[in-house]
Amino acid sequence: MPRCIGLIGYPLRHSVSPHFQQAALDYCGLDIRYELREVEPTGLHDAVNDLRKPQNIGANVTVPHKEAVLPLLDRVDDLAGAVGAVNTVVKDSRLMGFNTDVYGFLQALENEGHFDPQGKRVVVMGAGGAARAVCFALLQRKVMSLAVTNRTFERAGALVDALARYVEGDRRGSHDPKPRVTAFPWQSLSSADTFQGCDLIVHCTTIGMKDTPREGQSPLGLEVIPASVLVYDLVYNPSPTPLLELAQRAGARVLGGLPMLVYQGAASFELWTGREAPIGVMFEKAREILVGETT
Repeated sequence: MPRCIGLIGYPLRHSVSPHFQQAALDYCGLDIRYELREVEPTGLHDAVNDLRKPQNIGANVTVPHKEAVLPLLDRVDDLAGAVGAVNTVVKDSRLMGFNTDVYGFLQALENEGHFDPQGKRVVVMGAGGAARAVCFALLQRKVMSLAVTNRTFERAGALVDALARYVEGDRRGSHDPKPRVTAFPWQSLSSADTFQGCDLIVHCTTIGMKDTPREGQSPLGLEVIPASVLVYDLVYNPSPTPLLELAQRAGARVLGGLPMLVYQGAASFELWTGREAPIGVMFEKAREILVGETT
């Protein structure tokens, strides 16, 4: 029986991860199958327990389970614990949780977006598992300010509280200036004043994602997007997203979510297999599938 890696999330029809992960596994000659496991929130406990079966070696975890999966695992590494979200599970004798989204986000931002976050002003839309990784990554790179919003304001506030505690611990004994971390209401996204002086806008919700109720929508209107910013949409399917289409019309620079997806997937691949990920193969297959699905 071949070994298996699962992708646990809901919904998953838009996902290209199985395609590029399977291409990487095949390229390395590994008898491992990468499978979709569409799991609604009520089924998460059983899905995680299923990973303990002998044929399973791990999983990716995606929307909406990145935070809820933590208490179901045996151990979580320090980064995932600090972020409060897991996107990669590795099974040996136990189930161990990791977060490779932090690495994937920064690799894409710096390598593909050619953007150095240090000293910059950032607005983050969303407060779920992906947003948590994004915010912690940006604080690691010493942004000047970080403003977070979410449709449920309380979630944005809770994330900002966690970020503030992280900043206090991380900067203890340091003479570096502390970043300003704030939460603001979702309704403020309709005002151009919200983005005054902003250098980077990061979208971390599922608005605009293919095969979801908000497909075809954008969290921002054309009139509020400054021409001077980089707009980074973690949604990768469709490509470009409605948000990125508007950002391009506004004259802003744009970065889609596919590079982050592949970089985090490559880091996950290395955790599962102990082999160097064939990143070129993964990018080629991901782009092939995404272009094929959107033409």
